[in-house]
Amino acid sequence: MKYFYSLMVLVVFSNLSIAQNSAVTNQNLKSNNVNERPKLVVGIVVDQMRYDYLTRFYNKYGEGGFKRMMNEGFNCKNNHYNYVPTYTGPGHASIYTGTTPKYHGIVGNDWFDRNLGYNVNCVNDDSVQPIGTDSKDGQMSPHRLLTTTFADENRLFTQMRGKTIGISIKHRSAILPAGHNANAAYWFDYEDNRTGNFITSSYYMKELPKWVQDFNTSNAAEKYFKVWNTLYDINNYTESGSDLNTFERIFKGKETATFPYDLEALKSKNGNYKIIADSPYGNSLITDFTLKAIDAESLGKDDITDVLTVSYSSTDKVGHDFGVNSKEIEDTYLRLDLELERLLNALDDKVGKGEYTLFLTADHGAPNVPNYLKSERIPAGLFDESKMFDDLNEFLYKKVNVENLVLSRANNQIYLDHKKIEENHLELKDIKKMTALKLLKYDLIGKVYITSDINQFEGSEGFLENLLRNGHNQKRSGDILFVYTPGVFKDTSSNRTGTVHHSGFNYDTHIPLLFLGKGIKKGQTFQRTEITDIAPTISAFLGISFPNGSNGDPLEFVFD
Repeated sequence: MKYFYSLMVLVVFSNLSIAQNSAVTNQNLKSNNVNERPKLVVGIVVDQMRYDYLTRFYNKYGEGGFKRMMNEGFNCKNNHYNYVPTYTGPGHASIYTGTTPKYHGIVGNDWFDRNLGYNVNCVNDDSVQPIGTDSKDGQMSPHRLLTTTFADENRLFTQMRGKTIGISIKHRSAILPAGHNANAAYWFDYEDNRTGNFITSSYYMKELPKWVQDFNTSNAAEKYFKVWNTLYDINNYTESGSDLNTFERIFKGKETATFPYDLEALKSKNGNYKIIADSPYGNSLITDFTLKAIDAESLGKDDITDVLTVSYSSTDKVGHDFGVNSKEIEDTYLRLDLELERLLNALDDKVGKGEYTLFLTADHGAPNVPNYLKSERIPAGLFDESKMFDDLNEFLYKKVNVENLVLSRANNQIYLDHKKIEENHLELKDIKKMTALKLLKYDLIGKVYITSDINQFEGSEGFLENLLRNGHNQKRSGDILFVYTPGVFKDTSSNRTGTVHHSGFNYDTHIPLLFLGKGIKKGQTFQRTEITDIAPTISAFLGISFPNGSNGDPLEFVFD
């Protein structure tokens, strides 16, 4: 009996000890999991940022912006887009979904919808109402995005307790990164003499939160109607070309595209608030709004990870106006560097240094202005797509005696009228072949690709073919894809000065990728990385499901 009693005591104490150890272990696991996850993930996209803007302007950057990310974080120096076309909508979608337009469905900023019979915008949604404006610019949502983002997956993982907020000048740049179940996406109502407010849509809420209303009534935007001059002595801007040249757009009301720019005096002839978006002060306004959002939404204030997506769009607008070799683009990046420092300092203060994880990348790059390249004896040119469209319809009419077989041209793609081809008992593959052979005869078109009847690729497995395939969605893309030779733009009145982007060439695909903060080690690599690697990298770090269409690879070498 004494032995039995002793044995029972031993079993009880052993079980108690096991239970206590198990509780301690579980608590440690819980503590470790909490400590491993950052309180806030911040994704920064700089619209139209070439990789070499990091190196070209490096010596003029301060220590707290780009340099801090490069020197304290991890720099992927050979980061590329792995599809075409390289536009803003597809870029932002691909960064956050971890896949390409082939799967997420955002094949351009706009594309031809065969069912509707007209071009659609990637985020336009007539089923929702504008909030904060009467403009149709508020009728936007992510309904055309076919896959989840890592922000969506974080919301699902945290049972919707982790917040997601998207912010940008452009609607598509705020909406697509934030995903389907975001708490909010906000963008700037600036086009065509609009309100100058940050707005949203009824997809997210019934009315703007008080903090957004207060921001809108604080004249935060109006204070940027001021003189834009160079941040430093313009004579020190040796990394860019002459301020006076023929390669840049001239604002209405000015005689030359040269510093300074009095935005107050120029606003009435240049869309009022639009001129703020077209200057580096649009980026300053985004930082102002972002800092308010961090406080008002209590982002990063607890142990449940939040996601903040920020897109700086004014770099793109300045690039389109003035080109990649301009004094204006150099000044815009030097000023953006200060905005990034302001944001990083605020994150250190509000969330805590070492408590957030951040990445910075771009939605595409940009080439030099064709006329500038030609002046330096580099092949380049402008191609008249409107004339080509008419030529193709005339050509096909002469071949098969049917009018207007080409419905649309968008994103370097030709959409044929399948219904009319069928009604006239024509073979779709024959029309495709005729059209492709005609396209290939144009001097500035280097390659033409035909899709099959179900819009799948026919052709080899070359590098360019893979980029085209990754950008091709069977239901949304065209029947024929064509590729310009390097340095060629679509010829429009606005494209004859400044820059554009769309191609699979390095000037459009090679963009920065910087990681900084919790869990990120200091380092760099020349190993090729791709834009679709970002979302699975963040997802792996957070321990959450990858976005449901993701096909990129986690970049384990960036982790500490």
